[in-house]
Amino acid sequence: MKKLLFKILIISVCFNLFYACDSVKRVAEKERLLTKNTIKVNDEKVKTEALINLLYQQPNLKIPLINLPLRLHVYNLARPNIDSIIESNIFDKPSKRERLENFLSTKQFNKYVQSKKDFNNWLKNTGEAPVILNEDKAKRTVNRFKDYYINNGWFNVKANYDIENVGNKKAEVTYNVTTGNAFILDTISTDIKSAIVDTLYKKIKQETLLKRYDQYKTENFNKERERIASALRNSGIYHFKADYITYTMDTIGTNNKVNVGINIQDRAIRTQDSVSREPFDIFKIRDVNIITDYTFENRGKPFKDSIKYNSFKIYSYDKIKYRPKALTDAVFINPGAIFREIDKTRTYRHLNELRTFKYPNIEYIENKDNTLTDTIRLTPLKKFNFSFRTDGSQSNIQRVGFSVNPSLLIRNIFRGAETLEISGLASIGASTDANRNSDEDPFFDINEYGVDFKLTIPRLFSPFYTEPFIPKYMSPSTVISLSATSQTNIGLDKQSFSGVFNYNWYPNKKVSNRLDVFNIQYVKNLNIDNYFSVYTTSFSNLNSIAQEIGYVGEEDELSIPEDADIFISDVLSNNTVLTSDDNDYITVSNINERKNRLTENNLILASSFSFVNDERTNLFDNDFSIFRAKLEVAGNLFATAADLMGLERNSDDRFEILNVAFSQYTKAELDYIKHWDLGRNNVLAIRSFLGVAIPYGNSNSIPFSKSFFAGGPNDNRAWTAYGLGPGSLETTNEFNEANLKIALSAEQRFNIAGSLNGALFVDAGNIWNVLDNVDDARATFTGFNSLEDIAIGSGFGLRYDFSFFVFRFDIGFKTYDPSYQDENRWFNDYNFSNAVYNIGINYPF
Repeated sequence: MKKLLFKILIISVCFNLFYACDSVKRVAEKERLLTKNTIKVNDEKVKTEALINLLYQQPNLKIPLINLPLRLHVYNLARPNIDSIIESNIFDKPSKRERLENFLSTKQFNKYVQSKKDFNNWLKNTGEAPVILNEDKAKRTVNRFKDYYINNGWFNVKANYDIENVGNKKAEVTYNVTTGNAFILDTISTDIKSAIVDTLYKKIKQETLLKRYDQYKTENFNKERERIASALRNSGIYHFKADYITYTMDTIGTNNKVNVGINIQDRAIRTQDSVSREPFDIFKIRDVNIITDYTFENRGKPFKDSIKYNSFKIYSYDKIKYRPKALTDAVFINPGAIFREIDKTRTYRHLNELRTFKYPNIEYIENKDNTLTDTIRLTPLKKFNFSFRTDGSQSNIQRVGFSVNPSLLIRNIFRGAETLEISGLASIGASTDANRNSDEDPFFDINEYGVDFKLTIPRLFSPFYTEPFIPKYMSPSTVISLSATSQTNIGLDKQSFSGVFNYNWYPNKKVSNRLDVFNIQYVKNLNIDNYFSVYTTSFSNLNSIAQEIGYVGEEDELSIPEDADIFISDVLSNNTVLTSDDNDYITVSNINERKNRLTENNLILASSFSFVNDERTNLFDNDFSIFRAKLEVAGNLFATAADLMGLERNSDDRFEILNVAFSQYTKAELDYIKHWDLGRNNVLAIRSFLGVAIPYGNSNSIPFSKSFFAGGPNDNRAWTAYGLGPGSLETTNEFNEANLKIALSAEQRFNIAGSLNGALFVDAGNIWNVLDNVDDARATFTGFNSLEDIAIGSGFGLRYDFSFFVFRFDIGFKTYDPSYQDENRWFNDYNFSNAVYNIGINYPF
């Protein structure tokens, strides 16, 4: 570790010396390179993101820790006069040019010359030009600071700047801000012309953002204007706009207080020659017309079919192909109701979510009696959509493979805007497995086929009336899916079946809920005898132990599966020299336990609820948080049925259904992600995860598919996937899993050059067994003292942003390894030879 720190110190010193000598290479004699900005507010240094983002000029971007402006150095490598250099070095020397042309040919010579220009341009475009101090921009920054503080209540703010030369062609700028005392809101009065608006305002007044004794903020005044306008437009005032709201403010002789007047004018009616004002009126919806098959070609044609349903009028140029309720459930604009802007927005969203129509057209026509006629024009999408995909593949376990994936989407299948998706999978492949007998087995010895049905219903499919609990503005939907697959490959071979019935709804733009009423999974392994041919590491360890204790000769090998299974049985039955206290005995026991876990058939009937609160505003938002929570309960229905039917337990004291012991457990997960935008493509991201699954009743362990694992490119990157834990156990299994997991990560992301970004990260966490059938103290969580087994990895990575996805490469170093039980756990394998190299797509969190 000391050697590593010494190397880092030497590299940092070299970088800084190089920076000092080379950073002003492209700075002219009378210019100065901006190296630092300092902001002082009331004589105290401030580094808030809000103020930093107001700077018109910031120094060249530097890589954290080593403080190196890499892009500036890349830019300085480019030659500003490349054309004249090429001219003097090549074209002005006929003999040199002649030699190059004879050696390369004229065509290759021209490409050689162009390549030098292209490389020089690449250096310029990839690099970052030196930021030259500009006093005009410093003055503009001062004005920005003044505006910022004035808009936040410091009306008497003063600001200036100082420039200090700090060496050869370098300078620093210090901005000084003196705020004075902040102004506070005092009396708030109103002047509202229309009586109806005045009445409505009094109902929403208590929710105002302008409150007495609050500090003045211009942002609150703008938000209050939008709030009032939105509330009025959602209360029937069809013609209202935010421009009708103005403010008057009095600060004269008020001792740092602001008296505010809110003014709302009457409606302006403009003609060619004049503008008159009239009081606002509340508008109601008189009619709602829905055209189900509108096209540009159909406009003006007479309708052939029409229905009146719950005061809605539904029209079609052909026969109506939709049940009226399916359409009206997606429309929030109701005949007889007052006009509300939000009803129009929700109608747009819900009609799009039906996946049955193109983007709808909603048009209001004003009637003379202060009513509106709303016409909704819908253009249907094609009823059937068929797709077909084929793939060819090759890998280290498969010589060649082919697959086909047909898919059929059927819209409005039951005339209620439902969509049915039917997809299939069929694949064949030829394995490279040496255990296959080429004389007996066919060339294509790998195959998989399956089918999946998914029905989406744009409402809650329930015998109960759910509108009071989950109103339709939450976009409720029901998904019913069934799938079945069968695999014959070089692994264990299996058949699986799954069925899901769930509800989804969205209380607002940020929150989503999902309730799996039931989720049934059935997995049957067909080729258990091939286990040790797949999990070769486990077999190698088993075979080595058999050789060491003389169970087989030193040059012999256990056969698969007969000898391997018999050897495990003999060890666990104490028919060998090994005893239960021997490490080799424990290893054999662990291998057997792992084999049983991975080859057991599974029957899981679970119900779960998931909650997600995603604060992201868009895909480019770098300042947000995401909270996820999930609770899953499995097996209780089967357990109750088994008791009522009086089923007998098997030899393991477990009930069986379809000759499979069903799983019974409760599982909970909490996941929190937070990103902070530090400016200039610099983001700090953290993640925390806690998950626990407790078996009970008919189970003493969690199914492998429902357990937790640690390590991998999206977890603790200093360990490979499934390679960490449980606890301090140094296991030799290929797949390590447990039923309790803690994971913590922090990552700083920064830009290096163009689309290339870097990251420094620290990952921590582990998995443990708790309240199940594992009793190894090293693998179980016994209390807070077990937290000392939390593994820590650290490292760095590169990311290249292709716009539509991010390619990621990370190197993780084992910083704190809990598997070192009786010695120092810090930095034992902190080197590149023991590092883990991860490749991933998009960010880990």
